[in-house]
Amino acid sequence: MAAVTAKRALLQLLSAAGAVEVSAAILVEMGELLGFTENNVRVTLARLLAAGTVELTGRGMYRLGADAQALGAQVRRWDELERQVRRWDGGWACVYVADLPRSDRSAQAKRDRALRLLGFRALARGLEVRPDNLDGGVDVLRERLRALGAGEPIVFRGSSFDAPTEAKARALWDAAKLTLGYRQTRERIARWLAHAETLEEETAAREAFHFGGDILRQILFDPRLPEPLVDVAERRAMLDAAKRLDTFGRRLWYRLFGMRHGLMADPEEGHEYLALH
Repeated sequence: MAAVTAKRALLQLLSAAGAVEVSAAILVEMGELLGFTENNVRVTLARLLAAGTVELTGRGMYRLGADAQALGAQVRRWDELERQVRRWDGGWACVYVADLPRSDRSAQAKRDRALRLLGFRALARGLEVRPDNLDGGVDVLRERLRALGAGEPIVFRGSSFDAPTEAKARALWDAAKLTLGYRQTRERIARWLAHAETLEEETAAREAFHFGGDILRQILFDPRLPEPLVDVAERRAMLDAAKRLDTFGRRLWYRLFGMRHGLMADPEEGHEYLALH
C-alpha cells in the first residue's frame, strides 16, 4: 500500500464528509488511528486552511473549501462512474488546450489533473482525446472540466480520423495492462477481505482506509474505455469487488466513530452515511 501523508488522509476524510462539517477533535481522533500525531493533524489543518483547500465554518469545524468541492464530489461518486458509460459509436471527445496559458503552474496542474481524471490523453501537441462514450458527450465533459478547474479549453467531438490517426488514438492507452489491472485488483480485494476477518477491529479499519484509498485512486483515474479497447466485464467485476471492500470498511468506521459522534447512520440498516475510503 502506498504511504499516505497527513494531508492526503485529511483530504480523504473531509472529501468523504462532503458538505458536512467535521470538528478538529474528531479529525485528530481519526488521524491518530491512522498513525498521525495530534500536532501533525492540527499543523496540517492550519496549512490546508491557509491554502484555501479547507475552510473553517465555526469554532473548530472544518470542511473542504469551495475549490476542492468539485473534486470531492468526483471522489464521493466513484461507485457511480460506471453508470455514466454508454455504448461507443467510434467518435472521439477532443479538448484543445494549446491556446491556454502555461505560465501559471498551479492552473496547469489543475488542468492536467482534470484531463487525467476524465480519461484524456495527448494525441498531438495541445490536443487531448478520449473515446466519446460517456453520458452527455462533449457538453457534459466541457462542464466537468470547468468544474474541476481546467479553465476554458475548446471541447468538441471528432470523427472520421484517417487510419493512422485512428490507430494512434486507440494506442494511447495500454488496454491490455488496464484489463489485467482490473483482474489483479479484484483478486487483491478478495484476498484482503479474507485476511481482514482475522484482524482486530482498529487494525482492520486502518488497513481498510489505506487499502481502500489505493483502490479509489485506481478507479478515479481509470479512463473508462469502451469495448473493444478494454474488457468492460472485468472492470465491472473489479468495481463490484471495490464496493464490497467499501461496505466492509464503512461498517468498521461506523462502529469506531459513527455511533459515538453521529457522523453516519447505521450501515446495517441500509442508510446513507459518511464513506471513509
